[in-house]
Amino acid sequence: MRNDLFASIDMGTNSFKLLIVQANPSGRFLPLLNLKEPSILGRGSSSSSSSIISDQSRLLSLHSLKKFNEVIRTHHVPIHHTRCVATASVRAAENQIQFVESVKETVGLEVEVLSGEQEARLAYLGVLQFLPLFEKLVLNVDIGGGSTEFVIGKRGEIAFSCSLKLGHVTLTQKFGDHGENGTEKVLKMREYIRMVIKESGLSQKVKESGFEISVGSSGTIRAIEKAIFCGYAGEFVDKEVLFRECKKEWRFTKEDLRKVVDRLCSGEKREKIRRNGFFKRRSESIVAGAVLLEEIFELLGIEEMDVSGYGLGVGVISETLAKVFDGYNFNANARWCSVMQLATRFDENKRMSTAVLCAGIARDIFEGLRTCDEPVDNDFRLAVPLDHKDLEYLEAACLLHNVGLFLGEKGYHKQSYSIIMNGNHLCGYSAEEVKFMALLTRYHRKKFPKIDHGSFMEFQEKVKQKFEILSAIIRISIALQRIGCTNHEDLEFSHSAEGFKLVFSVLSFLEKKGKKNHLSECDKHSRTFCCQEYLRKLILMLRSIIEEEKEAGNIGLSILHI
Repeated sequence: MRNDLFASIDMGTNSFKLLIVQANPSGRFLPLLNLKEPSILGRGSSSSSSSIISDQSRLLSLHSLKKFNEVIRTHHVPIHHTRCVATASVRAAENQIQFVESVKETVGLEVEVLSGEQEARLAYLGVLQFLPLFEKLVLNVDIGGGSTEFVIGKRGEIAFSCSLKLGHVTLTQKFGDHGENGTEKVLKMREYIRMVIKESGLSQKVKESGFEISVGSSGTIRAIEKAIFCGYAGEFVDKEVLFRECKKEWRFTKEDLRKVVDRLCSGEKREKIRRNGFFKRRSESIVAGAVLLEEIFELLGIEEMDVSGYGLGVGVISETLAKVFDGYNFNANARWCSVMQLATRFDENKRMSTAVLCAGIARDIFEGLRTCDEPVDNDFRLAVPLDHKDLEYLEAACLLHNVGLFLGEKGYHKQSYSIIMNGNHLCGYSAEEVKFMALLTRYHRKKFPKIDHGSFMEFQEKVKQKFEILSAIIRISIALQRIGCTNHEDLEFSHSAEGFKLVFSVLSFLEKKGKKNHLSECDKHSRTFCCQEYLRKLILMLRSIIEEEKEAGNIGLSILHI
């Protein structure tokens, strides 16, 4: 089992989500895996305060949860590091107890049915891991499929929380999609939202408590922010323009929101086609979500809103971390937050997953390499010691190495360097640290630089030596990730008088992959040859560089045997 791995399952109204992260007491999160399965728990639940989870919904839910549980076992996440929570639809279900028992008996997962207030609190804790707002009085809004949660908190403590039965799915069911008589439906929806909020007393309570900053933490709000960022209200903005004018903050104003809502509610046939193309599966309920958010802005006096890439799922894991690590602080690692924000801003989900896998492999190699600092019979050590900050630079470079693909494949490593250096995105790092990470992304491919190159003149000799080691690690990590290595068990580490040895058995790896994907013997041997050739080319290049440095007495590193 991996004691640094944690998992959460969020059983939402519109989808089930699995999150697996690698985390440590410092508060540095590395989201290793995000999976989402469509859910129909919220269907037909808008007509009353309670509902029944149908047999069809139950069976589909069990199927999704079985898949998630298998993934959790495959990743060796300890059972006491795993939590499964359910929200509005299960909370309101008349057969809630039977459903929860069915999950326990069939899948083996204990389901925690969260109250609205608990859900609101956990969403706030998730926000604190993405945005450095620990010292701020924060109003967090989380729009779900079946309910919307509100919380006001500071320093991880809750001053006020509230859950209202206003969700983008249930509102869409109640008032229909934005088709025929769309304008009339939207007006009725607005009236209903205002009535529910006013009757709850939410506006008065928020006014009495006050807040310094408002944050949105749900998928609906993130989708609206993305639409604003991409210029959805007008004509879509060219990627070159987005790159040049990129906002550092994930933030939008009341006026930005109004323009998107107006566009979504225009009622034109071509707008529905455009909406479906941009919002995809979320398009059927995005009008309700956007209208709901606009009414929340108006009734709660919100002028602008920051957006968090993390929400309930990370909040659940944060609470688990507080139980596992003594003295764990919910205060976000602000430096690391800025890395995650930049990576998430420019990387699509698939590219982000690739970058995360690369970072995981790099971490394993780094930790294996650090064993060279542990005395053995020959007392061999690296010429320059590596510390926790070097690991942070390495992981950051892995997460950011392909952000330049946002502008296309040609020379993307140079674009990645430019984005990091010129955008003032990485807060809390010194100028030298930013440049160091940017150079790691710049030289993760193509020609390896000479250390006497002008780019390295400002660095001390020790830092230059570290760069060579970390650059070798990131190149190997990317190569291993590309051929499908996703598990640290596929790697073996050792060191001796000759140096450090990393062994990756391509054939053993493909044997396991072949069983899973039913590869024929011919396919396995063909892929083995391709993998070996790919790695050999990389190794020859790295070996020539590192042997030169060894002869000069700079590095004690031997790479690598297959």
